[in-house]
This record gives sequence, C-alpha cells and structure tokens, in this order.
Amino acid sequence: MPAIVLVGAQWGDEGKGKATDLLGNTGEVIDYVVKFNGGNNAGHTVVIGSEKYALHLLPSGILTPGVTPVIGNGVVVDLSVLFEELDALRARGVDTSRLLVSASAHVIPPYNRTLDKVTERFLGSRKIGTTGRGIGPTYADKMNRIGIRIQDLYDEKILEQKVTGALEQKNQLLVKVYNRRAVEIREVLDELLGYADRLKPMVADTGLLLNQALDDGKTVLMEAGQATLLDVDHGTYPFVTSSNAISAGACTGTGIPPTRIDRVMAVVKAYTTRVGEGPFPTELLDADGEWLRTQGAEFGVTTGRPRRCGWYDSVIARYAARVNGVSDFVLTKLDTLTGRERIPVCVAYDVNGVRHDEMPMTQTDFHHAVPVYEEFDGWSDDITGCRSFEDLPKEAQTYVRAVESLSGARISAIGVGPERSQIVQL
Repeated sequence: MPAIVLVGAQWGDEGKGKATDLLGNTGEVIDYVVKFNGGNNAGHTVVIGSEKYALHLLPSGILTPGVTPVIGNGVVVDLSVLFEELDALRARGVDTSRLLVSASAHVIPPYNRTLDKVTERFLGSRKIGTTGRGIGPTYADKMNRIGIRIQDLYDEKILEQKVTGALEQKNQLLVKVYNRRAVEIREVLDELLGYADRLKPMVADTGLLLNQALDDGKTVLMEAGQATLLDVDHGTYPFVTSSNAISAGACTGTGIPPTRIDRVMAVVKAYTTRVGEGPFPTELLDADGEWLRTQGAEFGVTTGRPRRCGWYDSVIARYAARVNGVSDFVLTKLDTLTGRERIPVCVAYDVNGVRHDEMPMTQTDFHHAVPVYEEFDGWSDDITGCRSFEDLPKEAQTYVRAVESLSGARISAIGVGPERSQIVQL
C-alpha cells in the first residue's frame, strides 16, 4: 500500500499539515506518520477548530486519532523536549500513547546544546543562523561515530563509554577554545538515564514495523522537517540544516526503501519565506515584505523569529520538483495575497547579465541572483470560504495556473486559510 513522502519545497514553514489534511479529505486513511529527519529545530502549527497546536519534535500525526506517530532513525531527539511536548499534549486531552521512537535515533546530549550556542556566537558575522538546540553537533557526532543512540540508554556500560569518549573531545573545545567549564560525565549520564524508564515503552525497531505495515496494506506518510532549500546536500549550503530534508532522506531516515515510495508531495507557499541567514533572491526589505509578514503571521513556531518574506520564486519551485521527484504540489496561504493589486512572481534570475531559468550551479552565483519578475493581477474578494477552484476569483485562478505552469508539477490542492477544512482541491 502507499508510502507517501511529504516535503517542503522552499526554506520551510510552508504549512505541511495542509497536505496531511488533504489526504484525509480525499478519503486516504493514513495509518502511520513518520518524522524522518531533523529535531526540535523545526515546527508545525496545526489548527483544529478553535485549538492551535505548535509541534516541534513530534510528527503531526500525533494529533490524529487512530494514526501511529513515529520518530524515525534519522531524527535527533532532545529527550527533555520530547517529554515536554508529550506532557503538554496530554494536558490538553490528546492521546499520545501510540507514539513510537526508533531505537536507532540519536539523542541530543546536553553538551551539544552548549556547543551549538557557543560555536554560533564564535562565528560572529559568519554565523549560520542555527537555533542553538544541539542539532548540528549531534549530527556531526553521528558522522564521526561518537554519537549516542536511544538504544544506548538501556546498556549503561556502553552509554558511559560513549559519553566518556565524546567528552574527551568536547571538553577540550569547551575549556580551551570557548573558555567554558568542562562537562562532568556523571552529570550527562544522570540526565539521560533519567528518561530511560519512561521512554522504554515507546522504543521499537521502527524500520521493521513500517515495512511490515506496508506489507499489511497500511498507508505510511513520511514527513520531512525543514525543507528542500535547507537540505545539507541540495540546499543553499552552508546556510542549511544538518540533515537530508528532501524525499531521498525519507529512505535513510525511516528504513523504507525507495522502491516502495508511491507519491512525493511537496508543499509550497504562495509567496516565499525563510528564517536564519543565507541568500534569498526575492526577499523584500520594504513595506511589501512587512505586509506579507503581517498578513501571513510569519513568525517562527520554534523560535518566534520574524521570517524573511518575498514573492513566489518559481526557480526554486522547479528545483524542488526536480530533486524530490515531486508528483504534486500543495499551494498554501493563497489567502495571504488577498488585497494586492498586482502580484509579482519570479520566473528566472539575472546573474551578472546572464539569465538563469534554473538554479545557478554555484553559491556565488546564487548570492548574486537578481529576480526576473512577471506580474499578475491581484484580487480583493475574501477567499477563505472557497472550497472549489471555481469559487476562487478569476484573478486568483489565473495566478494559481501560472504558478503551476512555472513550477514543474501539478498543483493538487490550495490552502485558503489556517484551519484544516480550508482547502480547495483541484
């Protein structure tokens, strides 16, 4: 049965929950929702009726009755954040008992949170824009083979060996480079082991379970954290996250092979935003940018930081379609554009007098890319109550079709408001 991958097509915050809602509205029963990369450095806002939920580490499926939410092996887990989120949801009456966590997922130890923050400060003007939550250092430990996995919490001898080995390196940096105190081994062990008993019922061989679920005819939705342009290999490096946020990352982050993937859905905003540092060709540093930020409530779920805002960029949408193998786009927040007389769309870049219809090959060229715009008529009618494409104003229909033709894949649905029901299906 279907294995569906859901990714962001821009720099994140596209509203990936809308795609999950779309599947539910079309009668698709989702049995498992798996987060396959990242950690608590990303966030999803999910609106259900009058209730708003901000999720950081947990997959969005935890809010849907009957769905088994899974934290895959590709995720790095801050155990304190995990239980804070679970406790907050339980206090609001949400059943979290079905959550599974991969035994092979890596744990974010406290010393990596410290290193993340002091390293970013040390970089000064060369900072990346990290959230300072220990994500990058934990992925680095994973690649350097000094990481700590969930399963290590259940063999204290191995856990102590790993923490000791890691701190032999980390304390040298903290003390001699950053002038911070050394971290005590026992302090780390006590913190991590303090979560072991409560965590144990959730720990599973999730790769095996997910493949068995597909064998049994279940539907598995694999949900990316961050987005395509933040992918460590295919994003705007070095201003990226520390994991693979494209569709291929779903395989390494879950243990589901690529031959089992049936559909790749990508979520794209009707305009563009990003947080943190790095190039952003269509960024608006004027009243238009502030208007988009205000109209779209563009502030980070995890950090509260104001998002950088700009017009729709079809060059990066085409790039996302290509590197992800996108089968269909879900276009979100079209309602934010209501009230504009004219709406520009970036159709290409000008780099030192040369037109680029595709992503420039080098970081240098992307930094110097100037958007080439085509303008479309705006609309003033409220579209939040629209439920069919024909209900939309003609100008909105024209905008959607133009964006679709420029972006490299069909648009299967449009978000016209924050609530789950505010979707127009095509």
